[in-house]
Amino acid sequence: MSAPAPLRERSHGDAPAKSPLTGLSDQDLSLMLTIRAFESTLLDLFDRGMLNGTTHTCLGQEYVPVALEGLLAPGDHVFSNHRGHGHYLARHRDPEGLLAEIMGRSGAVCGGVGGSQHIRRDRYLSTGVQGESLPVACGVALHLKRTEPGALACVYVGDGTFGEGAVYEALNIASLWDLPLLVVVENNGIAQSTPLAANMAGSIAGRAAAFDIEHRRVDTVDVTAIRRQLDPAVRAVREGRPLVVEFATHRLGPHSKGDDTRSAQDIAEARAADWYPRYAAADPERFARLDAAARAHIDAVAADVVAREPS
Repeated sequence: MSAPAPLRERSHGDAPAKSPLTGLSDQDLSLMLTIRAFESTLLDLFDRGMLNGTTHTCLGQEYVPVALEGLLAPGDHVFSNHRGHGHYLARHRDPEGLLAEIMGRSGAVCGGVGGSQHIRRDRYLSTGVQGESLPVACGVALHLKRTEPGALACVYVGDGTFGEGAVYEALNIASLWDLPLLVVVENNGIAQSTPLAANMAGSIAGRAAAFDIEHRRVDTVDVTAIRRQLDPAVRAVREGRPLVVEFATHRLGPHSKGDDTRSAQDIAEARAADWYPRYAAADPERFARLDAAARAHIDAVAADVVAREPS
């Protein structure tokens, strides 16, 4: 498959790369670890026959929404997709409500009718329909421009979403109308079972350029560096300059809970690029302490939600 470019080990020229934990708060690292623990627990619950249907985990991509959330404001709107648990948890820090929703138990954020993919809470909305969120986000961005200047609409899509015509209609409108639209592309190199090279001619950067929209590519898992890189551009979005941010990331797990068609080599390459061992090696004591706390928290959440009545 044609995978994203390898993650860079050096930050500026030939200077040694800084530790990914430099400047990163315990809160942000804990959030990344909580998302990792949550997704791993979901797969375990499926293996134990305690969940029905399917789910799409963001294992390997947890750092993306955590980095972006540090640049977003409470008044911003966030639109997610089928692989959206990390987006929701970064926004709302609510593993109890999300797991209850997925399991159809009391306390579910949407009463148990949305499941894993279709969540609405305040200014957060996720859907499993690829490309659907972009035109909706454009409409919201237009509303924000007229009524709440300075707020933006952030929409997460994948590389496979660029096969949908609605994407290009939305980008055209966003550029023509100077909408405060932030498009975050989690490019993990494969759309379900189709490698990027088999379904996309050209590049995501080229598609943004076709609509005169700025494009930024992120090739690091360093949350602090990501925020530093994107902060000026996100500020410009709030002033009506739409932006496409492309993360060269990696999906560790299968497309959904058990349908991984990638070769063993592709999977090994994805795991070699994982942020988790890099962060662990940077500060073993701090990482182990926060990781254990995150796992214990999610274990307690799972035990509580499993024992609840159906919603």
